Amino acid sequence: MEVEYEIDHEKCASCSERPCLKACPVDAVHEVLPDNHIEIDDKCFGCVLCRKSCPYDAISMKTTLSKPRTENVPNINTKLCRQCGACVDACRTGAIHFISSGKEEAHCEIDEDKCIRCGYCSRVCPTEAIKYGEILPRSVVGGKAIVVNDKKCIGCMTCTRVCPSKGAINVAKMSKLPYINPSYCARCEECMNTCPSTAIRYSSRKRAYERYNNIKTLDIVSELLEKESKKLSQESVKINSILNDITREVSYSNEEPEFTKDVTDLVKTEIKALVGDKLDIGDVCEIIQATSPHREIMVSEDTCIGCGACMKECPVECIELEMPSPIHIGKDCVYCGQCVETCPFQAITLKEESFHVEGGRIIFERKDILGPSKGEVIIDSLACQRCGVCVNKCPVDAMTLENDEIRVDHDKCIFCGECQRICPTRAVELRPKDT
Repeated sequence: MEVEYEIDHEKCASCSERPCLKACPVDAVHEVLPDNHIEIDDKCFGCVLCRKSCPYDAISMKTTLSKPRTENVPNINTKLCRQCGACVDACRTGAIHFISSGKEEAHCEIDEDKCIRCGYCSRVCPTEAIKYGEILPRSVVGGKAIVVNDKKCIGCMTCTRVCPSKGAINVAKMSKLPYINPSYCARCEECMNTCPSTAIRYSSRKRAYERYNNIKTLDIVSELLEKESKKLSQESVKINSILNDITREVSYSNEEPEFTKDVTDLVKTEIKALVGDKLDIGDVCEIIQATSPHREIMVSEDTCIGCGACMKECPVECIELEMPSPIHIGKDCVYCGQCVETCPFQAITLKEESFHVEGGRIIFERKDILGPSKGEVIIDSLACQRCGVCVNKCPVDAMTLENDEIRVDHDKCIFCGECQRICPTRAVELRPKDT
């Protein structure tokens, strides 16, 4: 392996934290006195982790890999071959096929271009007609297999670059770390010899297959969730369009400040007009249960005297006084209802329009919010991805991420529902006290 690198010392001088020093797994990156500029020594094996960690793009690196050792194509002794087909069935790539030319006895032949030198054919042959393994280690005879230890793996992907057996080392979608398929691994030990963190080791074949199957299962589940999320997202967009149309229609036709109306038949009609029979009403009900209510806040110019009482109570400080009157409520409002309850002249009104499901029917409701809601914020630990979006967006800093867990300070929480609206995995649920 040959590593060529170049460091832009002018860019490098701007950096005070020097993350490249901590990123290098073999301590090949170090500072050189007297000006403390960065240099890389011969221990570097080209994992490019230092380059990735550099905030100023000061490190450029080119790695040229030497050609890895590969097994020769297995030799088949035609006199011992009994045309049983065991090797043909065992071959993962379809590289082995029967030959019968008439000039010699029928036997198996191996396509060099398709063969990945995994050694499976040699191990299953009942007559030992297939000879294989000039560099294959003894551990294969003992039933051992090579695995990657996730706890030690640093994700440099060096193993994936040096592996001579196509398909033996893959990258997991969930952990983003490499893992080994025991069926395709030739046990040449190239990955083991080049791993800088000694994360690759031998294990029993039983444990290796269990580990491989667990990782594949997680990846399959991940793919299914991704497909379902995409499908749900598409359906949510369609349903959101339908609900917006119904909201406008029902709102304009009802002037009452508070009312409820069964809109199930109207929703069915709109769904059929938009997507035909592709979307079931049951799916609509499930998505509606996860939708957030729409709130609108208004200030009466005739009643407001600009006393500023609401300004003191606003938890997000979005209310400004526009003299002589009235006050102005900014875009940062989270519609918590604190100002409505505080106003001594009832000059602020907060209306809520929402859809909910009762007994399989879809109900549209409009009501006045007279003050802040009370309840409990519940976090689904299984659905939560610890992304921290809710923590960053909470207007009163009531949410924190501690020890890889979201915590809610209920004394600070104003139950505004902002966390529920922005959670990408719907892991946050607001549970009102009155239910």
